[in-house]
Order: sequence, then C-alpha cells, then structure tokens
Amino acid sequence: MKIAQIIALVLAGALGIMSIISGSMVLLGLREVGYRVLIGLVIYNVVLGALSVITAFLIWKNFLLSRKLIPLILIFHALVLAYLYFFSDTVAMESLKAMTFRVGVWLLIFILTLPGKNKYLEIKREQ
Repeated sequence: MKIAQIIALVLAGALGIMSIISGSMVLLGLREVGYRVLIGLVIYNVVLGALSVITAFLIWKNFLLSRKLIPLILIFHALVLAYLYFFSDTVAMESLKAMTFRVGVWLLIFILTLPGKNKYLEIKREQ
C-alpha cells in the first residue's frame, strides 16, 4: 500500500467516523450545541459520514468504485457548502466552517487518489 493511499483512507475514515458520531449524538439528543441546528444538514452529514467510511474501506481494498465515490462526495460537499453559503439565512457559522473543512479534506483525498497524477498511489483492483 502506498503512503498516499494510506493518508487518503485514514482521512476518509476518520472524517466519516467523526461525522457519524457527532451527527448521531445531535440527532439522538445526546449533545446540545449552542447554535441553531439544521436537522436536514445533520442527517446529510451522518449519511455522507457512512459513505465516507465505506469509501475508506474501498480505498484500502483497492476497489475501482472508490475512484467514483471520491469525486461524488467532494461534489456533494461543495454543492451543500455553496447552498449553505449563498442560499441559507439560518445556517450557523460553525456549520459553514465544518462544511468548508469537509470540502478541503475531500479535495486532498481526491488529489491523493488521482490515477497517473500521483506516483505514490494507483488504485486498481487486483484480480
């Protein structure tokens, strides 16, 4: 396993697990936050957190499907960030910062897993 692949899967897995735990605690009422919570955004974060963990596993196993999920997750996060920034009056600054962080991390994961662009990582399924 290449170092870029390890970094990508650790980032995807850690961010996914953090999103699942944090979002689930808010949804279950186990954690109170000091700002307005958009329940739809929290649900989105939990669902994408689960998809992030699955993607980390696929990176680890060298499945080609990870190459399709990585840009998809990045695009989803970027679109949600754009929506929150430009179209939502009720979003908390913390939510904007968290989504900006997610976009940055997934952009890094995308770059780390670019085939042919990164000599340290080539994701391909072994036969």
